[in-house]
Amino acid sequence: QVQLVESGGGLVQAGGSLRLSCAASGRTFRYVLVAWFRQAPGKEREFVAVITSSDGTVYGGSVKGRFTISRDNAKNTVYLQMSSLQPEDTAVYYCATDSKSAYNRPLYTYWGQGTQVTVSS
Repeated sequence: QVQLVESGGGLVQAGGSLRLSCAASGRTFRYVLVAWFRQAPGKEREFVAVITSSDGTVYGGSVKGRFTISRDNAKNTVYLQMSSLQPEDTAVYYCATDSKSAYNRPLYTYWGQGTQVTVSS
């Protein structure tokens, strides 16, 4: 049974930073594609970033240059470092693995429960 648990969300002022964590159990994250998505109220789930099996990274256009995805194999955890946060970054952030389609589509087998990020202006 694969379980993903996100943490690190919270309330931050515009221009601030947060680091989200996605810890896995039941499967190793080594050499596995893991993605972050986010969903704001009334909006569709949006691709944020992905780290590929070979540790390549791709970012959504709205976060490129501000967010960084990385992994720590020893801790079986994937991180999302978020900087220069803006109110429009407010959303529930989810990590996911085992993609069933293109990596930027929210069609994954395993999802975490999500962590709320709120950016105040």
